[in-house]
Amino acid sequence: MSNPIPVFNKLTPMIPAGKDMKAALNFYEHQLGFIETYKADDLGMVILRRGAVDIILQNIDDPHTASQTSLRIQISGVDALYDEYQAQAIPPFQQGDGAGLGTLKATPWGTREFAVRDLAGVCITFYENQPK
Repeated sequence: MSNPIPVFNKLTPMIPAGKDMKAALNFYEHQLGFIETYKADDLGMVILRRGAVDIILQNIDDPHTASQTSLRIQISGVDALYDEYQAQAIPPFQQGDGAGLGTLKATPWGTREFAVRDLAGVCITFYENQPK
């Protein structure tokens, strides 16, 4: 009997929360719309979910790692999500520290996307493929 072909089903990133886990959790829940599904204080982690996407926030304060971490999340309804985040009063994306909301734009590779930088400096790009 042969082994079945492996199928990759999901990726769940573990990202640093930065210097204030409580503030990071608040940002992900109240500004980005994620829901806490599991918390382990003894492990210093929280699992957050929105739709089919899980993110694990780790109680790690490493600005270098955070600033070098980026994720891309494919979604449906990127324009509506951008409007939602603008309504949450996330400040515009600028150089330096702090959370920020990038500009919604069409790309040459066929997506509409925007980036959000969290409080620790992790960059998350939300994108939607555009019809050809």
